[in-house]
Amino acid sequence: RVPMFATHTAWGLTPRAAPVAPRARGGRRSAGHGTSRSRLERDGCASLASRRAAVTASASRPSGSTPVPSGDGNVVPDAFRYAPDRLSKKHGTSLGAAQAAAGAVDPSSDPSQSVDPKKGIRVAYQGMPGAYSEAAALTAYPNCEPCPCEQFENAFEATEQWTADRAVLPFENSLGGSIHRNYDLILNHRLHIVGEVYFKVRHCLLALPGQDKADITRAMSHPQALAQCDGYLTALNGGVVKEAVDDTAGAAAHIKQNGLLGVAAVASSRAADLYGMEVYDSDIQDDKSNVTRFLALSREPLPPRPNVPYKTSIAFSMKETSGSLFKALACFALRDINLTKVESRPMRWNPVTQSAEDGTSMQFSYLFYVDFSASMADENAQNALRQLQENATFLRVLGSYPADDSRL
Repeated sequence: RVPMFATHTAWGLTPRAAPVAPRARGGRRSAGHGTSRSRLERDGCASLASRRAAVTASASRPSGSTPVPSGDGNVVPDAFRYAPDRLSKKHGTSLGAAQAAAGAVDPSSDPSQSVDPKKGIRVAYQGMPGAYSEAAALTAYPNCEPCPCEQFENAFEATEQWTADRAVLPFENSLGGSIHRNYDLILNHRLHIVGEVYFKVRHCLLALPGQDKADITRAMSHPQALAQCDGYLTALNGGVVKEAVDDTAGAAAHIKQNGLLGVAAVASSRAADLYGMEVYDSDIQDDKSNVTRFLALSREPLPPRPNVPYKTSIAFSMKETSGSLFKALACFALRDINLTKVESRPMRWNPVTQSAEDGTSMQFSYLFYVDFSASMADENAQNALRQLQENATFLRVLGSYPADDSRL
């Protein structure tokens, strides 16, 4: 019997017409609007693509992405010019098309073997060398070639447009909660979750050598890192000024390059080694068990492997009626499927609607993110999603992947 929810192109499911967010103003973006290859060259991703032979790139390029000249003379796929700002049927798959992936069994114990284990895979991450995302990427794929990207969206684009083979990005932190930007981006891109890594974050206070810690008046880092060290920074020297930047390692590099005295970076000890900084204090996070959950993303879903604990991540929306969420979660409870994450977010493309109860009051329309402990090849999981589909206005499987059972 062919599993109902499998697919060779996507895990996504769109049982009914999916809600569509409005197209971004101006339609397709031009190559100079921030999604061109030239921007990826600045953040380091496209330098890897330039080393690939043209014939290889042409053979591996998906159909429908014919190269066209960009405004700066580079040749980029047309699809690279426009990252969809809406949910679309092409980001999911109907049940009738869902047949191959869950029925296949991957004989490898390492998902990276499907790319080219001899050469190693290119893994995009957000930040500069020395960032925690780079360390997580090397944890997930020890033999990979890390590909630094300036922004989260650059990493999605690099993977989707064949510049990188995987992306490893943070999605949750035990102190700061969900990284909502990445949950939004995964719905706007044709990528699938193929793995997870729980990474223990140890923040350090870095500054130029030869100073006293008492002279530090400013601290620079990524907003999440600053939030995770808020108690320490508030107490340091009566409270230092906190300055948010795009990257932890980038903060260290900026201080070094500009010779900023009295300014510290909250970053890793590896960043101190890379950029010639001194570690003035270690483990400065407010909670010593500070853990970030990183997800590995790929263009193709991962076929399930036998005898491996799996997780599956989905996103869905329901009609705003009494008991609708209870009915949705009961699909899993009635089959003894454990839920490891449940979170709701107002829909960005349709945030406010009239109440279905009285038709006059206004309320948010919600999108729900759920993780559960089962593989898409599990018949119980298939039946649960089939039942959920009956009442869902939108349903997409974001990925089915091996659970990280390592002990931190």
